[in-house]
Amino acid sequence: MILSPDRDPRLITVRRGGSLTDPDHHRLALWAASCAEHVLGLFEAARPDDPRPREAIAHNRAWTRGEVRMMVARASGGHAMGAARDLRGAARFAAYAAGQAGVVPHVAAHDLGAAAYAIKAVRAAAEADGATADQAVEAGRAECRWQRDRLPDAVRDLVLDDQRIRNPLCWNVFDA
Repeated sequence: MILSPDRDPRLITVRRGGSLTDPDHHRLALWAASCAEHVLGLFEAARPDDPRPREAIAHNRAWTRGEVRMMVARASGGHAMGAARDLRGAARFAAYAAGQAGVVPHVAAHDLGAAAYAIKAVRAAAEADGATADQAVEAGRAECRWQRDRLPDAVRDLVLDDQRIRNPLCWNVFDA
């Protein structure tokens, strides 16, 4: 559960009664795609023949360019999450990150889902490689810093504030 029951109007588009502009919605979508793509190899190492997570990221980006409709991007996000269902660990979280990125065109607030699942994927990969719990947490913090370094200036304050607000819903992974 990464979405708050009380929706933040800053993450709702203007046409739906919020204050999020289309350019900022696109920035959030592209940032989420980058977060998911950064860990995509963790899924593809487990399932090299399953294109669904990669397609979700591609549809997210295509949506920002006006090349696909929101419903196409949203559906591909759902398919990416379906790719995760029978997996565990880093591969599962990486597929969920891609799925969350794929649904950002539908609901902008899923941007944090992509970021949070990417951090969980990095932590799980570190643990699978023999890292201690503290080392895995530090690997997650490094991933969080990597993500924050890529935040567009126009949405940086919004995302950081949203991370602070929804951190408990997102497994406290934004404690970088």
